Amino acid sequence: MTPTIFRTGAAALALAALTQPQIAAAQQCVEQQDLTDGVIYAMPLLTEAVQEKCRAELSANGFFALQGDAFAAPYRALQGETWPGAMRLLTLLAQSDNKDQSEGDDDFLMLMQALPEDAVRPFIDAIVVQKVGEEIKLEDCSKIERGAELLAPLPPENAGGLVTYILDLAGVDDPKLCPLREE
Repeated sequence: MTPTIFRTGAAALALAALTQPQIAAAQQCVEQQDLTDGVIYAMPLLTEAVQEKCRAELSANGFFALQGDAFAAPYRALQGETWPGAMRLLTLLAQSDNKDQSEGDDDFLMLMQALPEDAVRPFIDAIVVQKVGEEIKLEDCSKIERGAELLAPLPPENAGGLVTYILDLAGVDDPKLCPLREE
């Protein structure tokens, strides 16, 4: 998973985030657990996007062809549990992107706010798959496959936490991460 793919997926998911704008107003950074939840939530969507976009670029005997669905399954099982954290993440991302919206985007976001969460989530999932697929460069397909294969042995919680840790360690500031809160 490349940072561009993650950011694109997160931005696409952010279309739903304005259903909870009060959360973002009180916070200037992303909680690390919310980022971890966002990674876990998005992984099956990212996997689907890669499988669709890279089908012709990757080996029929490669990781995604043979194990892609099995790789995504444990993440998919946690999507309900990680959705609230993913929504908080998306709310913050949407707030930061809100200033760049056009008038048509405002109408779309108002529509999204009016929909119940159960209706929004599948719609956002489809947008993520489409937008991430558009951002994948064909020359990156094998790198993405390698990254997924390296994450595959880890439980989703560890893989999501590892991605968050690496982004924190690297000092990524878009989005800016809050200091880790010990529980």
